[in-house]
Amino acid sequence: MEKVGIEKHTSRQFDVDLEDVREQVLTMGGLVEQQIADGVRALVDGEGGLGEEVARGDYKVNSLEVEIDEHCTRILARRSPQAGDLRLILAIAKTTTDLERIGDEAEKIGRLAAHLASYNRPKSAFRQIEQLGRHVREMVRDALDAFARMDTEAAVRVAQADGEVDREYEGLVRQCITFMMEDPRNIQHMLDVMWAVKALERIGDHATNIGEYVIYFVEGKDVRHTSIEDMEEVATGGHKDRR
Repeated sequence: MEKVGIEKHTSRQFDVDLEDVREQVLTMGGLVEQQIADGVRALVDGEGGLGEEVARGDYKVNSLEVEIDEHCTRILARRSPQAGDLRLILAIAKTTTDLERIGDEAEKIGRLAAHLASYNRPKSAFRQIEQLGRHVREMVRDALDAFARMDTEAAVRVAQADGEVDREYEGLVRQCITFMMEDPRNIQHMLDVMWAVKALERIGDHATNIGEYVIYFVEGKDVRHTSIEDMEEVATGGHKDRR
């Protein structure tokens, strides 16, 4: 398939519909990005009330998912899009699903933060959680930016960043296990911390998925379950630097 972009159509309303649904996706993305930031802050600073607020706010993300799905369904029914337009609708639908799942992970972090607010906080571990949270939030922001501009090279960079997030996650898990071994009284709340850290790692995976949908739309090739090198090859149209 040939590389495509978002092009103008003979029907102005079709362009308006496509732009509206893309804007809805970006609005939803901004909301989940804020949920991540607030959830991590609640977890790191022990702000139980903020954690509860994050958990309660997940309904807003879910509502936007339903609205976008309905919008996509109307476009499919009215326009019967072909080729690149159809791929765009599919990419939007898949992106929305991943954003909703990011919202679910943020809700989980909020609930865990509320539960952990009364426990002592090992400073070294929670500083690392703050760093991991910042990295996954940047991944989500960069994935949304790649989506907004349909930038395949930016999408690849999101996937590359996921490797560092995975390493940070593994380091935090080891640290939590160490705390549990040093004092068995830490086991229960350290398990909750590990669940929160796992939720952040999963957010990174979902951000990577969004980047993959961008590549699918632009290049017409499914790069899921492929290596970073293969993804980069597709994203650059087979012209990556081989030095």
